[in-house]
Amino acid sequence: MARYELGIDVSSIDAIDMHVHIEIDGHGHCSLPDALNEASAKYFKADDRSPSLEKVAETYRELNMAAVIFTVDARTQLKHEPNSIEDLIAGAAEHNDVLIPFGSVDPRTGADAIARAKHQALELGARGFKFHPSLQGFDPSSEEFYPLWETLQELGLPAIFHTGQNGMGAGLPGGYGIKLGYSNPILLDAVAADFPGLTVIMAHPSVPWQDEANSIATHKSNVFIDLSGWSPKYFPESLVKASNSMLQDKVLFGTDYPLITPAKWLGAFADLPLKDEVRPKILKGNAVKLLGLGG
Repeated sequence: MARYELGIDVSSIDAIDMHVHIEIDGHGHCSLPDALNEASAKYFKADDRSPSLEKVAETYRELNMAAVIFTVDARTQLKHEPNSIEDLIAGAAEHNDVLIPFGSVDPRTGADAIARAKHQALELGARGFKFHPSLQGFDPSSEEFYPLWETLQELGLPAIFHTGQNGMGAGLPGGYGIKLGYSNPILLDAVAADFPGLTVIMAHPSVPWQDEANSIATHKSNVFIDLSGWSPKYFPESLVKASNSMLQDKVLFGTDYPLITPAKWLGAFADLPLKDEVRPKILKGNAVKLLGLGG
């Protein structure tokens, strides 16, 4: 299996989408149980909930963009194996002109999670990690998981954490057992404080806790916000104002594709009252620095 190596010509792309899902592998295995997959597709009104990695690469190549891709390993909570992360990273290696793979491990598996994280980073070439505390059913601020955060800090790789409202389980009885409180961004404040060398990316506008997210990203230099999961026309006003001022170097373009398409997101983004000098930072510049793509 080929190890992933970056092949992106940063000068030739227009944007970097920091939040793109790959939830089906070459064997047809989906990361989500059918009930969750169908509910999230309905919630987001997504036409194609699980495009192949090859389709995603083709889409972003045509858009002249790069994309950070990942899945979520929630095997303990969902009692369902994720799609193959090994195949995801190997597929990204074949499309390394547009795709940047992040790994994922289930924090609730303890020492195995640490071993998997090292394997994905050091042997496969993962460029970061994705976590979804609500879907995975864990409190990221619990010291039980500190050895994992210490490992990621030592590896020098960023971690994306879902925050705020969940499309996963939306509209199902009990929300499919998914607890929103695990995705309160305030829980990541302790992680960022205790692991200052770990880059923490809070995914999505953190509704209903946007003020908490703004404060954490303002207070801690190692914390960023990706703007995926919502059409920009629905962004909280405080987030738009912060993105235009003190957080202009801390916010990142992200769609949540295939749940939201780049065309839909960018169309609404164009209507936001942002300074001309801020837009290119959000769309590309901030991600280039965070991911170490600038040479």
